Amino acid sequence: MRSRIKTRLTQFCAALLVIGGWQVARLPEASPATVASLAKDFSFEKLPLNEAATTRDIRTVAPAYEKINHWISSLGAAVALADFDANGRADDVCLVDPRDESVTLRPAPTTGDRFAPVALEPSGLPYDSTMAPMGCVPSDYNEDGRTDALVYYWGRSPVLFLRNAQPVASSSFTRQELIQPFEVWNTNAISLADFDGDGHTDIALGNYFPDGARVLDPEADQPELQMQDSMSAGYNAGRNRVLLFREAQGGTVPQARFTEATGALSPEMANGWTLAMGAQDLDGDGLPELYVANDFGPDRLLRNVSTPGKPRFQVMEGVRHFTTPKSKVLGRDSFKGMGVAFPDLNLDDVPDMVVSNITEDYALHESNFAWVSTRRKVLGEDGTAFYDDRSEPLGISRSGWGWDLKTGDFAGDGRVQILQATGFIKGTSNRWAELQELAMTNDELLKNPDMWPRFGPGDDLSGDDPDRFFVQAPDGRFHDIAARLGVDNAGPTRGIALADIDHDGRLDYAVANQWRQSFLHHNNRSTRHPFLGIRLMRPAAACGETTGTSVTPAIGATAHVGSGAAGTRTAQVYPAAGHAGVSSPELLFALDGRATAANVTVTWRDACGTRHNAGLSLTPGWHTVLLTSDGSAQEITR
Repeated sequence: MRSRIKTRLTQFCAALLVIGGWQVARLPEASPATVASLAKDFSFEKLPLNEAATTRDIRTVAPAYEKINHWISSLGAAVALADFDANGRADDVCLVDPRDESVTLRPAPTTGDRFAPVALEPSGLPYDSTMAPMGCVPSDYNEDGRTDALVYYWGRSPVLFLRNAQPVASSSFTRQELIQPFEVWNTNAISLADFDGDGHTDIALGNYFPDGARVLDPEADQPELQMQDSMSAGYNAGRNRVLLFREAQGGTVPQARFTEATGALSPEMANGWTLAMGAQDLDGDGLPELYVANDFGPDRLLRNVSTPGKPRFQVMEGVRHFTTPKSKVLGRDSFKGMGVAFPDLNLDDVPDMVVSNITEDYALHESNFAWVSTRRKVLGEDGTAFYDDRSEPLGISRSGWGWDLKTGDFAGDGRVQILQATGFIKGTSNRWAELQELAMTNDELLKNPDMWPRFGPGDDLSGDDPDRFFVQAPDGRFHDIAARLGVDNAGPTRGIALADIDHDGRLDYAVANQWRQSFLHHNNRSTRHPFLGIRLMRPAAACGETTGTSVTPAIGATAHVGSGAAGTRTAQVYPAAGHAGVSSPELLFALDGRATAANVTVTWRDACGTRHNAGLSLTPGWHTVLLTSDGSAQEITR
């Protein structure tokens, strides 16, 4: 009898421990009243960006990948918001649609039929069915004041589409190879910044499959057609690169020349399976750091220690505390980085970092990251990065199979929200059991795709994951209210782009969905708050030139809003960050309801690489500010 009681007591205690552990591990749920309170400041109208019909959802791939063709077909949707028609607003969309492998420019919904849709096709350059676009990055690549586009691909190196005339039409773009001659790359990420501090915007480029691998060629038979050589330390991918701006010209025959900075990225920095990149000046020295988000291995935070013409970077790693798992230390993680954004989560005026990973219930439960600064000088000379992961207490550690991330103030009250694209491949047969087996496979087998389980048509991996819209509650914890707002958009999503497309002070966003219709979420909240919108521009002229009236976005410039700010106080102009979404090169701040003006301090480099800062006072509304080479900041339009 006593033995039976002891057994029952043991069983009861074990059950209590299991239930208690489950209660502790599960994410706290917000009450209906809390959700309703958080949702009241947001409202969006969902508008289509392309057609609804889907005629294909699998690409033709190399024979080595035929067994996993659905996996290989999981990427390609991308979106950007920019000003192509020079009307002063980022109300034009560049959408990459894998359903027909198209890259199309068109006016954003609600902004009028200002020009007919334009297909960005690399006509006149080597291009065939073994190549597919993966992303579109608007910018002024030849510094003539017009918005160009860079399109990157699987199967070839990127192509520049340089503007040569107005209005916007296919003939308005001159096609040019980014590198001569073109090479076979499989690119998944682009970040734009003046990495070497010479006053010109450079290009960081993240590749995925090995260089030379013809992934989409049904006749390819190459040793490069391989998968990662480890689930947690894969370094056999394509090589990442930094391309430096060299020279350019505008006019009827525009040109731009970029050259690779050989040796800028060491093998330790460059050979991960990169899915996302983001540039941001973390230490305030005017040189942007580079965050490289890698699949199948540790992400890299690269401190910028460059000089003009000689880009150099230092690998940074976080501090491991007594209670910190190794995989949650910055630079030592083993998760699947798919997106990165730079909000200021702890309001110390130092950029933090949020990163997407795979966080699927009852599957691979890794962790999204919220790398939060622990002191103002966050980068040590010895390679220490003073950031700790706070994703769990902040409520954003778990969300599904994550992709692109963007952060912004959609309520207009100074608080930051976090948007996340999610989902992998959509089908009817759940194949998570097979993927879990693969995750435990010996690394020696992983590289060979023949050893993988089948992931083909009809197979599903997190195909119904909803997008996330995280809003911070008064207790500091974020809660996902996407379903409540009608923006959960269940299914595979890849890219997110932000812009105030109609300059009404309400931040809008576009999403690019994989193998399905994409959408613009037009912000139509009823509450209006005072705001300050700033377009930071600089003269589109070479060092020492004073002629011409054209202006170009001041990539890398920083604006700090002092008196009058109602929340986020500092923002940097780095629109190309993340996986497959490029936002507008504009800054939007919330102002205090009583503010009649705000004091703004702007920091920038001119075309000679000289760093300046200047102050000005701006009233609520949108402003275009010209940052000159003599160190002045002047408003040129309202």
